[in-house]
Amino acid sequence: MTTQVKKLTLIGLILMIFTSVFGFANSPSAFYLMGYGAIPWYILSAICFFIPYALMMAEFGSTYKKEQGGIFSWMNDSVGPRFAFIGTFMWFASYVIWMVSTSSKVWIPLSTFIFGGDKTQEWRLFSLTSTQTVGILAIIWMLAITFFASRGLKQISKVTAVGGIAVTGLNVVLLLVSLLIIFLNGGEFAQPITGWTSFVESPNPSYVTPLATLSFVVFAIFAYGGIEAVGGLVDQTKNPEKNFPKGVIISAIIISVGYALGIFLWGVSANWLQVLSGKTTNLGNITYVLMYNLGFELGNALQVSTTAAASIGTWFARITGLSMFLAYTGAFFTLIYSPLKTLIQGTPAKVWPKKMTQMNKANMPEFAMWMQALAVTIIILLASFGGDNASAFYNKLTLMANVSMTLPYLFLAFAFPFFKAKQGLTREFVIYKKKWQTYLGTAVVLIVVGFANIFTIINPSLQGDYSSTIWMIAGPVVFALVAYLLYESYLYRTKNNR
Repeated sequence: MTTQVKKLTLIGLILMIFTSVFGFANSPSAFYLMGYGAIPWYILSAICFFIPYALMMAEFGSTYKKEQGGIFSWMNDSVGPRFAFIGTFMWFASYVIWMVSTSSKVWIPLSTFIFGGDKTQEWRLFSLTSTQTVGILAIIWMLAITFFASRGLKQISKVTAVGGIAVTGLNVVLLLVSLLIIFLNGGEFAQPITGWTSFVESPNPSYVTPLATLSFVVFAIFAYGGIEAVGGLVDQTKNPEKNFPKGVIISAIIISVGYALGIFLWGVSANWLQVLSGKTTNLGNITYVLMYNLGFELGNALQVSTTAAASIGTWFARITGLSMFLAYTGAFFTLIYSPLKTLIQGTPAKVWPKKMTQMNKANMPEFAMWMQALAVTIIILLASFGGDNASAFYNKLTLMANVSMTLPYLFLAFAFPFFKAKQGLTREFVIYKKKWQTYLGTAVVLIVVGFANIFTIINPSLQGDYSSTIWMIAGPVVFALVAYLLYESYLYRTKNNR
């Protein structure tokens, strides 16, 4: 007797997409960079990126559901093995950059939890600067997680899932506390709304030019990350032809409205010039700065003493710090081996030195994980000892992560028309039924993601920050070159029977 797998309803699908994509820390970053002016870009990115791209991934995922190679199989069958390998390697490289960024940033929520605020900019080891000190701590973090994860201690990620649930709860705290502050303050916002211009202009002097504003789109696209997982949900959905596109569109509306509401609510408690214009505020600690301020303003609205208001703010920041630290730790324990395993098991085994593909007793690619740790360590050393102050360092890491995480979308979107043109495939789920729909969807995604990254990369150099531009270019170029050389070496060895 076979047991029937329970399929996702429309509501279940929407909840799955929402939990995979929506991130609490995205709205504080958006408010920090653009104020209310971030809202239209999040809505535009949902329409021009999230919806068309998610439906592409759904078609890929449903057609190649029996393939073990994941996105490598998709691109290999659609375009070719060299393109597929470079695209898959770039996808993996984006997680390497994420590890570089997160292993440095993870100390901010830990510091906030312990000390009630971000003290990382005051930390000093021996005669090192704070940036160099955080870099050394980031390397220790990377090596420690690699050591434990390579021994199969995946249960830790289950324990730290509590952090993920707590972070989700922070959205409810933001909503309820902001509404209470509005009520107690007689409807007055800390960040004034002066007509429609408040929603198109940024209070941040770094984001007032058209080019800088357009570079912000990469933050909005990054906020919709996680939709790659959506492709695997098609077969789990009831009546997918009807429910899946409906679920994606409704999810896009809910998520974009959620982000827009979050950005809007930060303006209830935070005045940009008073709270966010300080030299110690950066993209690494913005979430904790705003949560402290939310608690502090709640105290002010309740008319308690300044000391009591500061205490409320500190506890808001501490709880946020603990929640984010646990969530980061849980994600790290999964992402330190999952993308790497997918890369070396999904691509041709002969591309890699034999030792890279070997699994240890815990079924983990231990040697490959230590090679990954070495790559992350080298990048951290180069970035942290590059002479930046702490704020510039965290901002650079965030930009690097955003660019690297969104670049693989270009590979998959580019492969989509080739996939649609391929004959002989069993297509159980089709949304792009006509050629013009395929080309329009592909063109929109490629233009939005491509130009957003170009603007993000060149914008710092126009303000004299050539270092950030070089780092954002260097990462993808170096990884693409490594992928190309690995694949060419594999072809040479195959051709010569070596």
